[in-house]
Amino acid sequence: MINIVIFGAPGAGKGTQANLLAERYDFLHISTGDLLRQEVRMQTTVGQRVKAIMDRGDLVGDDIVVSLLDRALRQRSTHPDPDSQEDPWDVERKGKPHRPEGCIIDGFPRTVQQAQTLEFIFNKLNRKINLIVAIDVPRDELVRRIHERATISGRSDDTEEVIRHRLDLYDEQTQPVLDYYRVSGRLTTIDGSGEISGTNGRICQVIDSLIVR
Repeated sequence: MINIVIFGAPGAGKGTQANLLAERYDFLHISTGDLLRQEVRMQTTVGQRVKAIMDRGDLVGDDIVVSLLDRALRQRSTHPDPDSQEDPWDVERKGKPHRPEGCIIDGFPRTVQQAQTLEFIFNKLNRKINLIVAIDVPRDELVRRIHERATISGRSDDTEEVIRHRLDLYDEQTQPVLDYYRVSGRLTTIDGSGEISGTNGRICQVIDSLIVR
């Protein structure tokens, strides 16, 4: 079983690539961004706090993100009791018990502390993170993509001011995570400019080489 973190700045295409990889390799896909937006849509207490933070373009606090991620991993289990000894990756798909070939996470971690916490969560589940894929896209292209996405989706957190702020935060807080993973030898940087299919092909080459080891 292979567990992957897909990493990159806002607009790099993490969600798109994670969806494609989950379908191709039968991975369980968890997006922390989707988890947060779900809380906002459901207007939960957490969602109300999260919306204000996301609208400013700030990073949501570790306590919230970690709690949602940990819950999402456990809820995939056929035995969601946290004290259960069953494998949390035993899930139900199309009405039948099913065990995905691995897990792919996008949108997390965004800080070194989150990266360390993620390792702890996987250790509790007797798993390990095998690969970190960093999608590299030039800043001007990132801004263009996010503007385009805002036009289509109407997301309130995709204004010009917020976009610039989020990219600045990424440079300041999230880039150090790459150094954290680089030391472990699990980091691979992929050129994410150009067509989606091209980026996907480059990522698949890395995953395929990992599978045949």
